[in-house]
Amino acid sequence: MLRVTKTVDDTSEGTLRWAITSSNATAELERIEIEADASARIIRLNSPLPIVKGPVQIVGTAWQRTGDYVVIDASGYIARGGPERCPGAAPGQFGANVRTMSLPGLQITDTSDVEMAGIEIRGFCIGVLINRATGVSIHDNRFTDSRGGAGVMLTGDDGQGNPTSTTTIHNKVFRNEFVDNGDGLELTRGAAFNLVADNVFRSTPANPEPSQGIEILRGNDNVVSGNRFEGYSDGLQINWGDRNYIGGNTFTGNTFGLNLTGVGNILDGNVIIGNRIGIVVRPADPSPMVRLTRNRISGNGQPISRCEAGGTCDPEAPKGAIVFGLPGLEHATFVGSRGRGVAANPATVQHICPDHAPQCQSAPNGGLKPPILSNVRTATNRISVSGTLVGAQPGRYLVELFGNTDDGPGEAELFLGDGAASTDALGRDTFTVSVATPRSTQKLRSITATVTSFDGATSPLSAPIQIKDSPSR
Repeated sequence: MLRVTKTVDDTSEGTLRWAITSSNATAELERIEIEADASARIIRLNSPLPIVKGPVQIVGTAWQRTGDYVVIDASGYIARGGPERCPGAAPGQFGANVRTMSLPGLQITDTSDVEMAGIEIRGFCIGVLINRATGVSIHDNRFTDSRGGAGVMLTGDDGQGNPTSTTTIHNKVFRNEFVDNGDGLELTRGAAFNLVADNVFRSTPANPEPSQGIEILRGNDNVVSGNRFEGYSDGLQINWGDRNYIGGNTFTGNTFGLNLTGVGNILDGNVIIGNRIGIVVRPADPSPMVRLTRNRISGNGQPISRCEAGGTCDPEAPKGAIVFGLPGLEHATFVGSRGRGVAANPATVQHICPDHAPQCQSAPNGGLKPPILSNVRTATNRISVSGTLVGAQPGRYLVELFGNTDDGPGEAELFLGDGAASTDALGRDTFTVSVATPRSTQKLRSITATVTSFDGATSPLSAPIQIKDSPSR
């Protein structure tokens, strides 16, 4: 065991720098315990720490006793300030939404089996960089004031911006608090099969660049579950990442709760409340295919305008529950910051149809249209809803029904149940779906629905249909 009892930053025995260097020198599992006393629990670094090599545990012991963190602070060599203090890989770029691996608090690269707990990492460009590493566990920590990349960045970047597969896998980030980072966490360039669970991602008015709680950029097959996202341009943004599972999270107070592209991504059982728009699926190449299922979406349409590498500051942009086809920062019509220190390139900017046809991107999810609801019948224990699918491809579809306590613009406040529908050769079907009356003390006033194709593309919400005689419990 290696005990850190000094807060000075030098190579003498008892310092954090000495402990990491000593652990790296052996192939055996080491445990680094940071035991600085309550009056001096801040380690201000004067220069970057050595790259951490596993197997090793790095633990702030005060957290286990009292919930207090040991702080690793960047102010000894990284000046306080805004995003411009953190350079990107390309000259002249800085801040969030640029490729970077510069100035991390802890760097875990080309290794495995590293655990970190009970530590606050403050003021770096990246709090913890996990680069081509596996079996890393980051839990019960706090990340604040990261400006250039993220509080935690998981990336397979080969150093030249290219993704590497199977190098950044099977890592876990759970029960951490992320406050006022540019991006809270990133899964980029080949990061796959990682778990991000039970964290809080929060941006306050003090954050000069509130971009994303989580950004997934060309990261596949990751699970994001049980997290809370609030105060960002996008709570979660997926850029050309595929087959990620986003389940059981809460999104509130963001411009866009979720802002998505990619193929095979699934949004399941999330609570999406009080954003400008709950879910945005934007055009891309290849065309996105996103499944939206059993989510609870209500109270959106708020007047929130954040647009730091996501969201929107367009006063004419729509509001509401689910919107397809809005521009992202890669599109010519995006209104907002494409990233501090990032200039749009007219030669590569993208266009949404019908502009610049045929060189434009069509509607996501195959342009699947919402169902048209025509009738609601209520009984003591059942609600039956009839409707029509129009313009769909021949095949099997899943109709999901949602109940709302408001009879105004439709959202998806309460998932009621689902039923199957199959279209004919002309892409039409008239369906009836019957579900149990929910056990709720509030009366339902309207029903909305989505339809999902057999290949996993979900439509926007239908227009609401009012319930004339609301069922009671």
